[in-house]
Amino acid sequence: MSPAHKLCMIPGPIEFHEDVLQAMATPATSHVAPNFIPALGESIELLRKVLFTSGQPFIIAGSGTLGWDMTACNLVEAGEDVLVCNSGYFGDRFGECLETYGAKVTHLRVPIGESPKLAAVAAALKTKKFKAITITHVDTSTGVLSDIQGIADVVRTESPETLVVVDGVCSVGSEEIRMDAWGIDVVVTASQKALGAPPGLCVMGVSERAIGVFKTRKTPVANYYANWNRWLPIMNAYESRKPSYFATPAVQNVFALHVSLKQIVAQGVEQRFVAHKEASAKAKKFIHDLGLTLVPTKLEHAANGMSAVYYPEGVVATDLLPKLAAHGIVAAGGLHAEIAPKYFRIGHMGISVTEPERGHLDATLNALKASLAECGYKGAL
Repeated sequence: MSPAHKLCMIPGPIEFHEDVLQAMATPATSHVAPNFIPALGESIELLRKVLFTSGQPFIIAGSGTLGWDMTACNLVEAGEDVLVCNSGYFGDRFGECLETYGAKVTHLRVPIGESPKLAAVAAALKTKKFKAITITHVDTSTGVLSDIQGIADVVRTESPETLVVVDGVCSVGSEEIRMDAWGIDVVVTASQKALGAPPGLCVMGVSERAIGVFKTRKTPVANYYANWNRWLPIMNAYESRKPSYFATPAVQNVFALHVSLKQIVAQGVEQRFVAHKEASAKAKKFIHDLGLTLVPTKLEHAANGMSAVYYPEGVVATDLLPKLAAHGIVAAGGLHAEIAPKYFRIGHMGISVTEPERGHLDATLNALKASLAECGYKGAL
């Protein structure tokens, strides 16, 4: 790592393993080259292990936001109702995406820092027939962790035909997700967070049930690039180790993701869950001992891959964030419009957690304490 490099300790992009970065540095390679076809094919297979699913993975050039479009345009037809469990900024944005394709969106909102309540979800599901329910597993704007297993159980009881869609952009690879066992139909994520690869890939897992719903839709898919009719044959071909073409894949990004997925599976997905919980507990105890307050109102629904923290009285973003940067740590400011100037965010995912010998988390917490002291905060002295 270059001495000039500051640790990127935001909730994504995260720090990447050297082997992942080396994979990004490969020479120009055809998307039908003999060494690329198995890299994409095996990545599809490895995703099933990470998501605990027998369903259909997708790995497509684009950001995690493309996963919203893919969900909305392929699974929801104009005029159908969707229930959005809204725990922050990204619930709002997913709702906007759904409305773009003609969905009738009902938002089940919670106060800032709270997570969706199962009783409220059950009550909402009784009001009308919803084609799908969306849940932001970790809303990066608040650091709130939603109970996707509990919500999926409620859906199975109250409205079993409703598709369960999880926005897992800030959770896949750091939070426990078991697609098949929990009855989750769609998981949307991206390469640059706890999957540990550079930005550039939209990554999805889709259940066999959801693929069936897609194949029996009554109206044409109102999107060209995101249409699963175009991508399903591509994913199937590469998994069969055969070349195929619709749009050029991001070759180097796929090489990098392939390396990271192999590392994740070799380490053990279960152990990865434990490591993130332990790192989160360490970070949040340190934050608490400094006298700071988390945005999530309870530890039980605070994310394990990040911490959203209110500034103490007398400290503002323009004081703290530059001081952290001077200590070699890049942290993120607030994102939720209603409280953006009042809090900051730290990521603790990927190799910064699973390889504690690197010292990333310790360096971040120590820099936080030192920076707060430099801001005149007495609790850090």
